[in-house]
This record gives sequence, structure tokens and C-alpha cells, in this order.
Amino acid sequence: MSQGRVLSRPDDLPSWFDPLLSRVATCRTEDFTPLRPPAGGGRPSAVLVLLGEQTPGRPDLLILQRAATMRNHAGQPAFPGGGTDPEDADAVATALREAREEVGLEPASAQVLALLPDLFIPVSSFVVTPVLAWWRRPHPVSPHQPAEVAHVARLPIDELVDPENRIRVRHRSGWVGPAFQVRGLLVWGFTAGVISALLDMGGWSRPWQPGRIVELPEASAPVPAARGGAPDEVLP
Repeated sequence: MSQGRVLSRPDDLPSWFDPLLSRVATCRTEDFTPLRPPAGGGRPSAVLVLLGEQTPGRPDLLILQRAATMRNHAGQPAFPGGGTDPEDADAVATALREAREEVGLEPASAQVLALLPDLFIPVSSFVVTPVLAWWRRPHPVSPHQPAEVAHVARLPIDELVDPENRIRVRHRSGWVGPAFQVRGLLVWGFTAGVISALLDMGGWSRPWQPGRIVELPEASAPVPAARGGAPDEVLP
């Protein structure tokens, strides 16, 4: 069983971050998914969960959208991230390197605050470590790998928690999971599952009607393994 771990808590951290960071310190894998990483296997990988603010007191989340021409996971929103390279010192190094390569994030602009529990994606055998960070000095970002990344967006938390923007999606396999319809993006799968859990942990969630279900298009990602699990829409 994996548990969250706080790495730093700067004195000038915005007050809206405090509840989330405090909760992350005790969160466990089952807060995100019933699936547990295998005891001896799985390819290590990491994603960057980067929260900042464009206006004071209004946090947002950095999301990218995969290119429509990709062989796998075409057009799907995701966190910046990918598989660990041999030269990466740890999950933090992987997440920051991938964000730099994919959207041009300057690593020094982000302060890493915590590691979330490792999450297993059975369909690809990836073990993903979400790296939670504060975008201390936001700057313009854009797709730096056009063959893989089509669009970059900062999704305000208050729009993610708007009940009108929250739905569930159903895969043709019968799997049903949380999703968000925000600014023209349909965020689902692994990414939506992590976002949904963090909105609860941060005390941001608002009551919404989970009965509204949207069918996923045929071209969507592979079948998720279980409720709360998700296909690998983040890692090629």
C-alpha cells in the first residue's frame, strides 16, 4: 500500500492550498483507486499535477490535450507526464522533465510539494506517481511536441467543481467513471479520477448529480480494468 508524502510546505503557500496539502499527507492508494501496484513489477512513470492561479484566490490546474493524430489516446486530456528515463533521479525529475518537453514548463517556476500514492494502470503495466506542485511563477506554456500535444489549458478549480460541468462517462465495456466537461474538453479516465479525488481532499467539491452519464466514443482509450481504475491516456 502506498501513501502520500509531503516534501515541502513553503511559508508563502496560498491559503487555498493548505487543506489539500494537509490531506495529501495521509492519503492512500485506495483514496484514488481500488487497484494496487504489483509487488514486483510495472514500469515506473510520473505525472505533474500543477496547481497555480491566474488571479489571486482562484486556483487552476494545468492540463494538456493529446494530438488527434496519435496512434494511442488521440485527443485525450491528460496531466503532463510519461515513463521514467534511466537518467531521471526520481519521480519528481520524471514529471518535471516531461512537462518541460511537452509544454515548455520551466522547472524552476514550479515548487514540488508532495508525492501522491503510486497508482497502477493494468492495461499498460505502468505504476504512476502523481507529483503535486505549486506553480509559484506561472509563465506562458504551449505544445512543444506537436506530434503528441495539441493543446494546453489551465482549468479553473471553480469550473471543475461546477455541477454543470461534472458527469460520468460509460465505456462500451460497461465501465463507468467520473468525467468533466470544461472549456471544450472532456476529461475522463485516470486524469479525471485523480482530479475528482483531489477536489474532495481540497474541500472544493460541490454537490452534483452523478446520474448524468455520457457514452464514450468508439475511438476512446482501451477498457479500464476496474471501477476507479482507468486506461492509460497519459503515457504513450
